[in-house]
Amino acid sequence: MPSVKDRDLQHTRDWILEEMLGHAAFGGWTRKALDASTVNADLPLDMARRAFPGGLPQVADHFADWTDRGMLAELEKRNLETMRVRERIHACVKARLRFLAPHRAAVRRLLSFLALPPNAPLAARITWRSCSVMWYAAGDRATDWNHYTKRGLLAAVYTTTILYWLADGGDGEGDFPDTWAYLDRRISDVLKTFGLPKRMKAILGDALGPW
Repeated sequence: MPSVKDRDLQHTRDWILEEMLGHAAFGGWTRKALDASTVNADLPLDMARRAFPGGLPQVADHFADWTDRGMLAELEKRNLETMRVRERIHACVKARLRFLAPHRAAVRRLLSFLALPPNAPLAARITWRSCSVMWYAAGDRATDWNHYTKRGLLAAVYTTTILYWLADGGDGEGDFPDTWAYLDRRISDVLKTFGLPKRMKAILGDALGPW
């Protein structure tokens, strides 16, 4: 369990991050956007840099963790236990993107930052971690090679879906039905790629129930 000090630091970082997102949406994932976050938050000017001594990569890492927590809060409103595995994974990705919907412009800027060659290891690490969080939320407890296969499959589905979502204009009412349909197709494509249902059960784990 995190200590009071750790919780306070997380709260401070969340606060700074949320203030930064509005600046990053227009100015990019930059030091200037990070420093500007303290203005509206009424914090000391150097607070942002002290909270994130690792700089922008650490902010990106925290953004992924913040999104994981937001997604899990959204999922608490759903009864995942009654769903098939593919429905649980769909629900996880959908909850994640719905949580991020108010910050789409900042997400686009973040992806541009993560696409820079020096940030490739960071991008891979936080994508893998978030996919692991999604699988765990979906009920997966695998520790063998299935653990890695599942996360690799989900990483491919999630990364392509988020790119589709960023280009999706939505339905005009704040929802993204085209993206959810695309997500369904991507999940189906993964199933087809691995052939027979028995093969998929071996990969995804019989303990999680039928697809």
